[in-house]
Amino acid sequence: MWIAEEFERSAARHPDRPLLHIPAAATIGYAEGPVDLTYTGARSQVVALKAVYAALGYGLGHRVALMLDNRAEFFVHLLALNGLGASVVPIHAELRPDEMAYLIGHSEADAILALPDYLERAQAAVQAAGGTASVASAPDALDHANRSAEAGQPGADTEAAMVYTSGTTGRPKGCMLSNAYFVGFGRWYQALGGACVLREGSERLATPLPVNHMNALACSFMAMLCSGGCLIQLDRFHPSNWWRTVRESGATIVHYLGVMPAMLLQAEPGPDDDFGDQVRFGFGAGIDPRHHAAFEERFCFPLIEAWAMTETGCGAYLVANHEPRHVGTRCIGRPTDDIEYRLVDEAGAHVAAGEPGELLVRAAGEDPRRFFFSGYFKDEEATKEAWAGGWFHTGDVVRTGPDGSIHFVDRRKNIIRRSGENIAAVEVEGVLLNHPSVANCAVAPVADEIRGEEVMALVQAAARGQDDLEAARGIFDHALARLAY
Repeated sequence: MWIAEEFERSAARHPDRPLLHIPAAATIGYAEGPVDLTYTGARSQVVALKAVYAALGYGLGHRVALMLDNRAEFFVHLLALNGLGASVVPIHAELRPDEMAYLIGHSEADAILALPDYLERAQAAVQAAGGTASVASAPDALDHANRSAEAGQPGADTEAAMVYTSGTTGRPKGCMLSNAYFVGFGRWYQALGGACVLREGSERLATPLPVNHMNALACSFMAMLCSGGCLIQLDRFHPSNWWRTVRESGATIVHYLGVMPAMLLQAEPGPDDDFGDQVRFGFGAGIDPRHHAAFEERFCFPLIEAWAMTETGCGAYLVANHEPRHVGTRCIGRPTDDIEYRLVDEAGAHVAAGEPGELLVRAAGEDPRRFFFSGYFKDEEATKEAWAGGWFHTGDVVRTGPDGSIHFVDRRKNIIRRSGENIAAVEVEGVLLNHPSVANCAVAPVADEIRGEEVMALVQAAARGQDDLEAARGIFDHALARLAY
């Protein structure tokens, strides 16, 4: 199970079919029109890039950070580096200097490949982290690897990517994701069935989600790669031209987060709202129960709610892809025979049927961590804590329905879910407390009609005179300079 091997198999089966499509609406500023790559075309680029990276000494055991946005180049470099046994660290360019420096330093990236506009920012981050990573906008401009590649061949357990996720304590944690994690995702999606059947060599999956997240990086991309489909990768979600892009790109599947249906329903109904002749289903999470039925009735395709975490991968993934889906109840499906789960209270005791409890999960069978993340990088204690008692502790509170369906209730951990982004309250508090005008603070989620939740900070001023509008603006600007928007 190796990403590069799966790519080779699909390229052999579907050489002339499209692998990647970047719509014209997503290429403004760097291309004249859409960007398209067939499996054969992508393979040619991958082979050429592998030769360049190999000549520079990059291979098994190396990590290369990628600041390439949601462009086709990101996936081509991912495939090339994976073929050599190297791991990628996707970095969102909107991160502030402190955040970027932490990710680059903590991941021990050996090199950073960045778009030209991001070179200066990346170089500053390396310097701030005290690292030695080479930074360039093209692989042939990178320095030769400053350490030798490890001996041996990459395989299922080899790290393919490191993705950072917000935790409830301290800085973001680096989740080590293996080749098995990625390939498992693709094969899992192929086998879903129900409302989520993937037709070999036929599907076109559109996603606006960022490649530094598990969904676009592993779930969407690998589903299409393993099934010979085409990934339609957008730069981001644009409500104003979303439906036109979906129609023109020929998307048969769309991936969403709850904020998207909320915004799309705000537009005035029109004669072209019926997408039932083209889009077979939407796949995502977090739709407001009030919007679920209204969306499906208006746009004429089902939104399949699902649940997972970066850490769980497809090792424990819930999907409401079979009827009854219990639309409008936050139903995330019924557990399959592939997973085991428990619902417990804060003391770790089982809760009664129908009562809310924290969801604990693991893979069924001899390997309870099959297709899960490999662990938190340089944080064995946090990994052990997450797996306490042989179960992965999700921090999410759910309840069971009479038919065994699982319904999402809330998060036990102090995480704010804003527009699909996980924001650790403690991380925001840490930044605020570094401002001289702040004596104390507490950060918490508040309900938001569009974004699901918004970040609210309660701040105690350090002294009289530091509690006026000017002081508040100073604190806000301080945070904005150190946290991604």
